[in-house]
Amino acid sequence: MHLQERLKGVNLGGWFSQVDCIEEKDPEGFPGFFKHAETFLSKQDFELLKKVGFNHVRLPIDYQNFFKGKELQPEEKAFALLDKALTEIQQAGLAVILDLHKCPGHDFHLGCTQEQPFFSDPECRKDACKVWAFLAERYSTQPEIMLELLNEPAGQDSKVWDKIKDELYKNVRAYAPKNTIVIGSNRWNSAEEFKDLTPVDDDNVIYSFHTYTPVCFTHQYAAWIQDPFFHQTRMWPGEYSAPEGEAQTRLGMDFGKWDKDRLCKSLQNAFDFRKKYDLPVACNEFGVYAQVNRESQINWLNDFMEILRENDVGYSYWNYKNLDFGLVSKGESLHKDLPQYNNPERLDKELLDILANG
Repeated sequence: MHLQERLKGVNLGGWFSQVDCIEEKDPEGFPGFFKHAETFLSKQDFELLKKVGFNHVRLPIDYQNFFKGKELQPEEKAFALLDKALTEIQQAGLAVILDLHKCPGHDFHLGCTQEQPFFSDPECRKDACKVWAFLAERYSTQPEIMLELLNEPAGQDSKVWDKIKDELYKNVRAYAPKNTIVIGSNRWNSAEEFKDLTPVDDDNVIYSFHTYTPVCFTHQYAAWIQDPFFHQTRMWPGEYSAPEGEAQTRLGMDFGKWDKDRLCKSLQNAFDFRKKYDLPVACNEFGVYAQVNRESQINWLNDFMEILRENDVGYSYWNYKNLDFGLVSKGESLHKDLPQYNNPERLDKELLDILANG
């Protein structure tokens, strides 16, 4: 797709990435990685996404599902399934961002509580470059596949990530001279961290941010965040009290009055980056945990979609199926009684309509 075309799409997380999270929710029914990859999504899903008005998907992959051992040997059986997925997505008329969701030495989730060795250990980055050399060369003959360097870098210092991203970019571009490259900001792709992001000398690049701001609202009661500050009921818009005691996470502890205006202001650094350099910027993840009060969930999503429209920013919603944010929820016992999924397809049709009309 043309870089100037506004991205409108969803993430396909849980297919080739975060598969462990899928297994945790249904350990007895989980069929193993390869059977899961064969059956989790199908042509019908991609055709639905195209039919309702989306123009792309973001396809996350975790390196350990595709590269084995210390030598990072490619697992051809896994790549055959990935090739098939990419083909069927494109046959449905959707563009695709291939996102390296986890790489050697970097796990965005573990980064919530501890610094990742990727930022300090050159051997980790050498391995990440080896992974990308294989991926970039393999898909260099399909320049319509966009290549995203790394999901949600969680470094302590954004200026360190800014240098590392140049290293990764040069490696990928050497093997894939025509593919669009996607580069995100530091601290889980925070829009605020665009203040320390510098563009590469390449006009075939999209710059990405993610938005779950404020996390204490969008992730309230999420089981994977232990800090009690995130285990309080909050409405949107609303006034949120300050945290008490020492933080147990590296995530943002935003409090005070939150509404559409403050949410928009939290994105200003990304908008300023786009204006200063005249470069495309997109939001490649956003969403609200499925268990959040439904009225507030919809209020936040409506506000955020309006901000994206008003600023002509493209987007990829997190997530299409499962992982606690899904448009579709199947096999998630925690969410089995939520009314938005009370239909044969287990599809949140109200949310789908909001996103497709974004």
